[in-house]
Amino acid sequence: MNAGKKIYFASDFHLGVPSWHASLEREKRIVRWLDIIKVDAEELYLLGDVFDFWFEYKTVAPRGFVRLLGKLAELADFGITIHYFTGNHDMWIFDYLEKEIGVKVYRNPIEKEYSGKSFYIGHGDGLGPGDHGYKFIKKVFANPVCQWLFARLHPNFGIGVANFFSKKSRIATGTLDEKFLGEEKEWLVIHSKELLEKKHYDYLIFGHRHLPLDIEINGKSRYINLGDWIRYNSYAVFDGANLELKYFEE
Repeated sequence: MNAGKKIYFASDFHLGVPSWHASLEREKRIVRWLDIIKVDAEELYLLGDVFDFWFEYKTVAPRGFVRLLGKLAELADFGITIHYFTGNHDMWIFDYLEKEIGVKVYRNPIEKEYSGKSFYIGHGDGLGPGDHGYKFIKKVFANPVCQWLFARLHPNFGIGVANFFSKKSRIATGTLDEKFLGEEKEWLVIHSKELLEKKHYDYLIFGHRHLPLDIEINGKSRYINLGDWIRYNSYAVFDGANLELKYFEE
């Protein structure tokens, strides 16, 4: 890392819900945050579900989000490296953001090292025990044949259906994401402990959970969940020595 520079982590913006007005207000808030961090950001990690639904047709990308996309392009042109992890809501991002903005897209967790600190970074969906129904659905959604079949649907119909089921899923989940289940029941905490049995990481950083969490494991490692920008406006920043979970316009 260059002196005075920082690495930022954020996830789960879920732009597009619950309404156009609420999403636009959230998008403008995110852009204000990006404007502030661009002065000292060396790299930016977006850990998935930036959009509540995203599917790229060959010549069509979802409508909207021009403020965020424009700001990300500005940051990339400014020399900031942007890492984008697909989540369970935006897994159908293909090459549009890579070509238009220059972000690096990941579909699985990665390992990184900065200033002698080791990181394990991913969105978090489908990891750890349980949730077998979703793990099966994820395999179906990731199947190239299924993606090709969905692409045959007209965007007005395909994206409309996807948005309907996305909102229905959120209604079914309710406020479950607001409750900490305890280390013995938090799937990503369990998964982190399993990873640490095989290899040491200083920080294990995930999104997906929607609840800001900072948990020490084994006295040597920290599990970080970034929360979301629907309720918390939370993010993490690493300054080369320490990683801190913060809140923007709390």
